[in-house]
Amino acid sequence: MKKIQMVDLKSQYEKIRDEVNDAIQEVIDQTAFINGPQVKDFAKELAEFNQVKHVIPCANGTDALQIAMMALGFQPGEEVIVPTFTYVATVEVIALLGLKPVFIDVTPDTFELRVDQLESSLTSKTVGIVPVHLYGQCSNMEAILEFASKHGLKVIEDTAQAIGADYTFSDGRVAKAGTMGDVGTTSFFPSKNLGCFGDGGAMFTNDDELAGRLQMIANHGQKKKYYHDSIGVNSRLDTLQAGILRVKLKHLNRYSKSRNEVADKYDKAFSNLPHIQTPVRAKNSTHVFHQYTIQVNNGKRDELKAYLQEKGVPSMVYYPVPLHQQTAYLEFGYKLGDFPIAEELCSKVLSLPIHTEMKGEEQDYIINALKSFFDE
Repeated sequence: MKKIQMVDLKSQYEKIRDEVNDAIQEVIDQTAFINGPQVKDFAKELAEFNQVKHVIPCANGTDALQIAMMALGFQPGEEVIVPTFTYVATVEVIALLGLKPVFIDVTPDTFELRVDQLESSLTSKTVGIVPVHLYGQCSNMEAILEFASKHGLKVIEDTAQAIGADYTFSDGRVAKAGTMGDVGTTSFFPSKNLGCFGDGGAMFTNDDELAGRLQMIANHGQKKKYYHDSIGVNSRLDTLQAGILRVKLKHLNRYSKSRNEVADKYDKAFSNLPHIQTPVRAKNSTHVFHQYTIQVNNGKRDELKAYLQEKGVPSMVYYPVPLHQQTAYLEFGYKLGDFPIAEELCSKVLSLPIHTEMKGEEQDYIINALKSFFDE
């Protein structure tokens, strides 16, 4: 058995090698390396997949978040509500723009933003909410959108880990992750469910006017070359990456199915382990399992991680420190104990290998290794 990977991108590539190589060669032959036709084609195809009017590609997922906030007109000193249990990029751009992050706790089971804390987090300076669709399933978007509408707030969905997930509203309407708020953002980092071979990102919106602003800001604030209508940034999706993403988009539903099969097998194997809590599926969202994240409830998460490493099984902690306790964000005045669920999760969560090409023998080895820790 070969070395176990958290994400096996090489095996994934080998299955689509010819398609990917042809796409790369096409870009090279055309020599349109910046804003080539593949970028527009990918944007159109991803819009069709997501059932959203506009997809605006950009350089990475962090840029997508920043450009979204710039396009929505957020001003320095205004406040944005954001979960404290997430990757730093979500809050990084808030601080970079001179905005104030207002942290909020998450639920202990699905890790989504706690909607019951929205009201207490609201001030006269609040302008937006950034729900994070963590690990592969949607936040409680119906409640978030209702709250935002009531208070005139903008909603930016951080969809970097949940592209392709479906959210079902109480009236039966179904929408893709990232298409429900004012703007959805995503990353095409190589390990993402839809990943390229470098950096990449995109924004989604159904608002025609907002789409124009997003596109303009991402392109130096210009609609027409050398005529700059606003302050912008230089954030482009590379044409080579767009060509690769066009290929991988065709396989995204299969990738989601494969990840769910791996997750189901883990669930069944760990169902009777008293110290392990397997991922909880939200009732109103499908799960695309960007990560398969267990909770280790006996205080021995780090011991288990070290044990698995000795057995040749990689694992990751996403995330070891909540954002309100990160040194860079202590200036906003939060202290230990403010968000007890997130703080506890940081000591309990452990993500196991999951990817689209996982072999049965590899997963069996991982399962047996984890079980043997608790048998000793």
